[in-house]
Amino acid sequence: MFASLHTAQLTYRQVQKEGTLDRLARRIALALTARHQRQHLARLDDAALADIGLSRRAARAEAARPVWDVPAEWHR
Repeated sequence: MFASLHTAQLTYRQVQKEGTLDRLARRIALALTARHQRQHLARLDDAALADIGLSRRAARAEAARPVWDVPAEWHR
């Protein structure tokens, strides 16, 4: 119980301390990370894509996504 309450308080303080510029900087960093990863994905050859279980078509579709379209779990 103590750990949960303590963690909740720390999380609440983190939200309070984080300002608009901090959130914007985090979003930009996420977008740049997504762009970087998608560029690398687009350059993989068919053997490397097969190793990670993706088709060329799926890799192209992922690489074409906009930079702001990142998985929800990245926002945590």
